[in-house]
Amino acid sequence: MVTSAVVFDLDGTLVDSAGDIAEAVNRTLEDLSLPRVSEATVRSWIGEGVRKLVTTALRDAGSDHALDDVMPGFMRHYNECLLRSPRLYDGVIETLQALQSRGLPMAICTNKPAALVPPLLTHLGIAPFFAHIIGGDSLPQRKPAPEPLQHVAMLLEQSVQECVMVGDSATDLHAANNAGMPIVLVRYGYTRDLDLDAADAVAVIEDMPALLQII
Repeated sequence: MVTSAVVFDLDGTLVDSAGDIAEAVNRTLEDLSLPRVSEATVRSWIGEGVRKLVTTALRDAGSDHALDDVMPGFMRHYNECLLRSPRLYDGVIETLQALQSRGLPMAICTNKPAALVPPLLTHLGIAPFFAHIIGGDSLPQRKPAPEPLQHVAMLLEQSVQECVMVGDSATDLHAANNAGMPIVLVRYGYTRDLDLDAADAVAVIEDMPALLQII
């Protein structure tokens, strides 16, 4: 497919950060004298922003703590755990280098709080590849609403149809479909209950380098 720009999701697409997010959730639960949960459980909750993540954790624990009371502690732990053990998925740097060599501008569109994205990208050595970052709190709306992708396309000075999104979840799929942006899904991410093979996507790829055969 012909494309003029590439927009990447972050967690579950470029970076495996589930262990760090799970630790932040578990430290928050411990603060509230609630039991820890497994990383696999937290992995199934990732993708819809931090408030939804904490809401789900509290509901799962049967807690009646007010979300607004819990969020400051969670954000403190999230910051502390941000660089604990994140890793790039296989082939990410090579793929970004190849896309850059083709002259394709790239951006991040994630539901992660925007302030946490640059330190993570810098830590992993991929910050210079991205011209723009849209986080979950950059706009009044977040994915799966179309506005974040529409906004990042405008920043890239491309129409949404000329961009392609690369993501891993139903949140990404719905955001792209709502915006009218083609999407490529990765099979290795935080897919939760998304049926990848039935998804309305350009392609589903096994690893990031496979993207280079599509665009």
